Amino acid sequence: MNIFKDFKEKLNSQGYFIERTDFNRPWGGFLVIEEHQKEKFINQYFTNLEDGAIDFSLKLSPKILIVAPNQRLSWQYHHRRSELWEVYQGTVGVIKSRTDEQTLLIHYNEGDQITLAKGERHRLVGLDEWGIVAEIWAHTDSNHPSDEDDIVRLQDDYSRKTPGI
Repeated sequence: MNIFKDFKEKLNSQGYFIERTDFNRPWGGFLVIEEHQKEKFINQYFTNLEDGAIDFSLKLSPKILIVAPNQRLSWQYHHRRSELWEVYQGTVGVIKSRTDEQTLLIHYNEGDQITLAKGERHRLVGLDEWGIVAEIWAHTDSNHPSDEDDIVRLQDDYSRKTPGI
């Protein structure tokens, strides 16, 4: 089983257009869905969405994160985006903090949502199984939308630096 290939085929069969993939991250990988499909993506992958959870006046970008067992994304934050995650498959761990200090790891199960404010420190953690997380980027700077270079890494298990440094 190739979880990346299988999920890409699933998205294609659901009528999604995949703008970009990266399955070579040390922690797993991701698929970026074309932005014009954001409403379809939100309706399909975000269940029980709370009122106000997404600011539809902002530019929104849909994405799927696939995190490998026992792997962690960097301890990071962003200057130009907030994020909303929903666990689609598996159980994942998330650490969140308003400061640079990491706090307790909280387990989230399928259907659980995680809100990350612009500047909020966070880390996604793979637990005992593959985790799949639907993600929406809400770009908070309309003149300079967020991208992969808008990652400020405070700690990284793979010795990656913040882009541009």
